[in-house]
Amino acid sequence: MRRLAALVVLVLAAVCVERTLRLKAPPRLSATPDAFGFDEAATAAHLAQALRFPTVSTQAGRADDAAYGAACDALHAWLERTYPKLSASLGRERVGAHALLFTWKGTTAAAPLILLAHQDVVPVDAPAKWTHAPFAGDVADGFVWGRGAIDDKVSLVGILEAVERLLERGFAPSRTLYLALGADEEIGGGDGAVRIAALLKERGVTPALLVDEGGAVVGGVIPGLARPLASVGIAEKGYASVRLTVTGPGGHSSQPPRQSNIGVLAAALARLEAHPMPASLRNVERMAPYLAPELPFGQRLALANLWLFGPFVERAFAANPTSDATLRTTTAVTMVSGGVKENVLPQSATAVVNFRVFPGDTVAGVVEHVRRVVGDERVDVELLTATLSEASRESSWTSPAFAAVEDAIARVWPEAVTAPGLVLGATDERHYAALGGDAYRFTPVSLERDDLPRIHGADERVPAGAPARAARFYAELVSAFAK
Repeated sequence: MRRLAALVVLVLAAVCVERTLRLKAPPRLSATPDAFGFDEAATAAHLAQALRFPTVSTQAGRADDAAYGAACDALHAWLERTYPKLSASLGRERVGAHALLFTWKGTTAAAPLILLAHQDVVPVDAPAKWTHAPFAGDVADGFVWGRGAIDDKVSLVGILEAVERLLERGFAPSRTLYLALGADEEIGGGDGAVRIAALLKERGVTPALLVDEGGAVVGGVIPGLARPLASVGIAEKGYASVRLTVTGPGGHSSQPPRQSNIGVLAAALARLEAHPMPASLRNVERMAPYLAPELPFGQRLALANLWLFGPFVERAFAANPTSDATLRTTTAVTMVSGGVKENVLPQSATAVVNFRVFPGDTVAGVVEHVRRVVGDERVDVELLTATLSEASRESSWTSPAFAAVEDAIARVWPEAVTAPGLVLGATDERHYAALGGDAYRFTPVSLERDDLPRIHGADERVPAGAPARAARFYAELVSAFAK
């Protein structure tokens, strides 16, 4: 038996090593000069100017808010002045209150290309914590600073710069190109992306490719990976929030029951945090062929043989909140309330738990999970319907459309490893799902891991060369995919 066990171990080891050695990194492109001649200083200045328009969407904001509307109108006027060829040559429509749809007619009936970006930004919580004023649009110390620099005006300006340059060079796209510039993505996109998508659907538009914000070129995100990772989101998570409410007798705090309403609620929340929804390695399986060849042998061995090492990989990913979020529907207790005075037992206690729904899971499944794990009839479970969305469909990562995005990234960032990924937040693209076509989520900007908290946080910034590289990415993509 010992000999048989040893033989089995040797065979398994040989299979694992053979599978590992078969993984070869594709040949890298050599760094090539920018064939489009983007001026880094001028493009950075344009992004800085765009950041000076405080197009802030608040949680309670509406498209008809006076200050917000004035900022959008000023941004639109700046766009006309700054990109005269685009403004003169492309059909422009105002959709909803402030969203813009530009149409660049193609020379053939080939399925079109849609580039998405949004004009609005989130509010600034503590401006005193910023090194540069959030709406000053400063270019300093090698960076462009300001709210929206990453999310999402670097994409917005990059698209506009690319189209202006292609027009200057006389480029005539074979495919029709749509620029869909939403204006309320940060509060759900109901007046922007939803209306633009409905308009395109009404016109029978079926795109071959859509590109929206999403992953970026980020260094230091995976231990052992020396090269930056360009993650292209082929899907995004859904969104669901559940309110838990416990009601019962209140009273004086001098005579408390063994478990108060708050205690019942706290126990329910503790059970939800202790029992997250099941993990899936599907996202890891997609990325493994791209990442494994670039990793040290031990990590490469594990990723090449997930059939054997899957539980260990799952445990390693689950140990970090960021990587754990790529494995499962996440559970986040975000709001808790109850009580009005220190010596009064509240008659009601409530909490809101937010779930980011993993592709393959459903909102209905989330609610069922909550009811089962809480397992207490004293806790009322209510799905909040104002903001929910199912996880998006998954686009192909073996299609010509994905290859076009991958190739454009490789030309601008030859140092990066491109891989299909999952976007953990929500984007405007989910509203375009009914149009069909391959949809990818990629923000063309280089960041380091330490930059990620700047998104929606203090000191949002991008490297001064980032706007020109973003413009080049879009120019490379359009000129190759719509030539």
